[in-house]
Amino acid sequence: MTYDLAAATAHLRAAEPRFAPLIERHGVPTLTPTRDPFASLGSAIIYQQLAGAAAKTIHGRVCALYPRKRFPRPAALAATPLPRLRSAGLSEAKARALLDLAAHFGDRRLTTRGLLTADDEAVARLLLPVRGIGPWSVDMFLMFGLCRPDVWPVGDLGVRVGLRHFLRLRAVPEGPRLTTLAAPWRPFRSLAAWYMWRAVEDARGR
Repeated sequence: MTYDLAAATAHLRAAEPRFAPLIERHGVPTLTPTRDPFASLGSAIIYQQLAGAAAKTIHGRVCALYPRKRFPRPAALAATPLPRLRSAGLSEAKARALLDLAAHFGDRRLTTRGLLTADDEAVARLLLPVRGIGPWSVDMFLMFGLCRPDVWPVGDLGVRVGLRHFLRLRAVPEGPRLTTLAAPWRPFRSLAAWYMWRAVEDARGR
């Protein structure tokens, strides 16, 4: 279930009038919560630090290793030899991260129900022990996998740069100031972050 985007945009407009032109130019994102956290997290690992086209190609090759040409279930992935995963174009680090993710689901340290029902802090506690998943990956999963409304990804450079453009700051904000500046946008900071990315796009297009 997604949050009320109309209420979220109304809140952002009221809290900061400079959101209005961004909202008018870019509309609102399409949010569809995942029903398969394992596949969502596995895809996120594959896509990390890669351009979209390259990541999509490698993701397709990984899926092609399995009979249904879809992202595998945990047991099937866990049974895949590391060299076979590497043959799809994955780095060794990413291949090992996928196998570790499969192991966490295999022994039920992670479960679909647990991830779908846990609060944001609990999701982070569950995911951070997985190899290859750090705070940024957790924030992206919360925002786009679980569609949580109040995630503020302070580790994302695009959000920080967007905030500088949006608020016309002299420098990219860092540290506690990032949280202070976004405080009026609670409880819809996820949508605010999405608009910070749009602010970067607008700045590049000038």
